[in-house]
Amino acid sequence: MAVTDEAIEKIKGMIVSGSLRPGDRLPKESELAAELGLSRNSLREAVRALSLIRILDVRQGDGTYVTSLDPQLLLEALSFVVDFHRDDTVLEFLAVRRILEPAATAMAASRISEQQLDALSAQLNLLGDEPSVEELVAADLEFHRGIVQSSGNSVLCSLLDGLSGPTTRARIWRGLTQEDAVSRTLHEHRAILTALRDRDAEAARSWATVHIASVEQWLRSTL
Repeated sequence: MAVTDEAIEKIKGMIVSGSLRPGDRLPKESELAAELGLSRNSLREAVRALSLIRILDVRQGDGTYVTSLDPQLLLEALSFVVDFHRDDTVLEFLAVRRILEPAATAMAASRISEQQLDALSAQLNLLGDEPSVEELVAADLEFHRGIVQSSGNSVLCSLLDGLSGPTTRARIWRGLTQEDAVSRTLHEHRAILTALRDRDAEAARSWATVHIASVEQWLRSTL
């Protein structure tokens, strides 16, 4: 394992230094192993590990390439790891989201377009007053994703996307056991939209905090 770690670090060093750039094809296995002073087996294991976390893209019959290294691509691994959470750590994920998402919502207040606001409002109207829990959860994820994307920060957007696994489950539990969950969620969404239309960053931040804290408060009482 230590030899594989060394191989990973050497490939990482090539990418960080700029000798390998996004989209570049890696040299042939035998050449790269000789250049880095590695066995072909340890190099192969390193490539496999780096492809799993989307640093490298192994194309059968074509070669191995450095990916685009876009934040959304690299942070996909986060959502995979998050799905292995224990029930008692959901609160910790929600606490992180309560820090990040209100900030992203406040950032969106000055950037989100009227067309985007109209689209989000239309989405809420389509749900009606009594959507199913599944419909509400799906719409809730798209609602927040649309706002966070408007923050203009792709890293923040990708991080919050990665944290949506446990929060999705939390919303489902909440919707199934708390009678006013649907009406409260829709009310909080409309309040966030109103603040965004008013270009009021602090009000948008506050309503986003309230929205996440209400889920967190309910979940804390059930665990």
